[in-house]
Amino acid sequence: MGKNLNRSKVKKVKDSIGFIKMIKTAFPIIYRVCPVYFTIQQLVSTLHGLSHAVVVTVTAIFFDNVLKVANGEYTVSDILIWFVIYSGIIIVVQILNGMHNYMYGVVARRVQGYTTVKIHEKSSKIDPVMYEDPKNLDDINKAFNGAGDIFSFCMTITTLLTFYLPYFIYMSFYLYKVNQFLPVAVFVAFMPSMLSMITNTKFMSRLEDEAAPIRRKMDYFSNAIVGIEHMKETRIYGLFNYFYGYFKDAIKKFNKKDSSARRKVEYINLGLNSVSLVAYGVVIFYILYLFVNSSISAGAFAAVYSYMGLVFGIMNEIVTLHIGNMSKNYGTIRNYIRFMNLQEIGGEKGEMDENPQVELKNVSFRYPKADQETLVNISLKINPGETLAIVGQNGAGKTTLVRLITGIYKPVRGKVEIGGLDSARILSKSIYESVTGVFQKFQKYKMTLDDNVKIAHFDKEEPIEGYTSKIGIDINNSSAYPDGINTMLSQEFGGIDLSGGQWQRIALARGFYKDHKLVVLDEPTAAIDPLEECNIYNMFMEIARDKTAVIVTHRMGSVKLADRVVVLDNGRIDDIGTHDELMKRGGLYYKMFTAQSSWYDKGSDAEPQ
Repeated sequence: MGKNLNRSKVKKVKDSIGFIKMIKTAFPIIYRVCPVYFTIQQLVSTLHGLSHAVVVTVTAIFFDNVLKVANGEYTVSDILIWFVIYSGIIIVVQILNGMHNYMYGVVARRVQGYTTVKIHEKSSKIDPVMYEDPKNLDDINKAFNGAGDIFSFCMTITTLLTFYLPYFIYMSFYLYKVNQFLPVAVFVAFMPSMLSMITNTKFMSRLEDEAAPIRRKMDYFSNAIVGIEHMKETRIYGLFNYFYGYFKDAIKKFNKKDSSARRKVEYINLGLNSVSLVAYGVVIFYILYLFVNSSISAGAFAAVYSYMGLVFGIMNEIVTLHIGNMSKNYGTIRNYIRFMNLQEIGGEKGEMDENPQVELKNVSFRYPKADQETLVNISLKINPGETLAIVGQNGAGKTTLVRLITGIYKPVRGKVEIGGLDSARILSKSIYESVTGVFQKFQKYKMTLDDNVKIAHFDKEEPIEGYTSKIGIDINNSSAYPDGINTMLSQEFGGIDLSGGQWQRIALARGFYKDHKLVVLDEPTAAIDPLEECNIYNMFMEIARDKTAVIVTHRMGSVKLADRVVVLDNGRIDDIGTHDELMKRGGLYYKMFTAQSSWYDKGSDAEPQ
């Protein structure tokens, strides 16, 4: 094939995702999730901003009338109507504020849930080999952070446009009416604050890119310390201080980068805000001068003075809160978009042959950033209905070969045909639907026993008892499974925990329960003693009869049950044949088998140390 078709398609979009690109991506997500709520929220936001502006106008009128009452020009009853209007507007402002905040929370939760789901969906559609690259793992970590920031990013923009912009437009006309130089003076006073947005965006975006790999390490070491799956071993081996040391180092590195970026931002903001403060003082002095010279009324002076204080607070809020969040979110959202734009694995739909043959033709495979190929020029045919065993030393490439045989990985060179389907051209789902497997690192789902077995095939109505009994799971044992098939297999959720061997049996039952044409067992019996392993493989041979099957194991006792054996060594096929043929040749297989023969002699149930 020359080059892997799928992997060549999986390319990242350019890093240069601009502001407009982010807007075009983010806002359609909001509208797709909750168009009605979002539209109403923007209307409420606009009314909320205008209501604050109207308060300034009414305040000026109200203060002027109060002054006239003090001078004896009006009676108290004459200003009663303005008092009612002023109070009513204040109430309306509070109502709109409450509505705005409530709808903000509703939309935020829905959007974050939607974007998180989309990341999970996307993760299932990209080439699995990409998860072998730490850079891609960092991108996924960044994408999850960006998923929660999309709504905040959009709300910052809409708040600026629907809340603050109408407010400033209204107030600009009002200030111009009071004095034509005031709008310009106010704009100049707060221009330095707006300039800080550019510096914030630059530094915080860079921080997010540099912090993602460190954050992933922090999560790993934290889980090693307190995670349920790691906690027992961490305590038994006294590894708390070991992992805690790494955890603290990761925190220090993260804090160092975070502090450095934020320190630069704060220094720049301090300088620019200082300029704004001086300009603010000049504007206040100017309106005081206008008032003293009777160029504006007392009410207008009070309104403009309070407005200047409010505007200074608002501009500070815009820069430090809204623009600050936008700057921080810019990097994470860019990462979300970059991840969501990764090319997905495509292909044609197809249906695997009923009794599939698997053939590898001159196949080679290399992991991302690896110095050398894990598998080199592999040519292998697995006949329909045949059970093939794959053996070899650790690191020989057994698991990688299985991932190619099952269509999980695509070859760098060569061709893999599975039941008549070219794995590089066919839709992966078309292969997975007819394949089942049990792997060494199987999942322990915190669900009931019934759900643990049925999870890969919930639409199958057949009871699980026929599979669990064959695999050695005694559901009728009330002490082991007090609620039978409905026993919760998690102490965390009020159920029970199981031994490693029992969990392995459940994984085997799950793999056999799923309807399949091709079945793979990749080191599935590591927690079971060698003699019990033989019993399980005998049962496996019965279930897999007349079906194409692959067994990967480092234990040699059960390999004799296979029709043929492939011996891998350093990524290449060292030998292939039946057990008897390989033993007669006296090669690597013979050495491996004879080295383990004592495990199965005289009823021994323990591997030699």
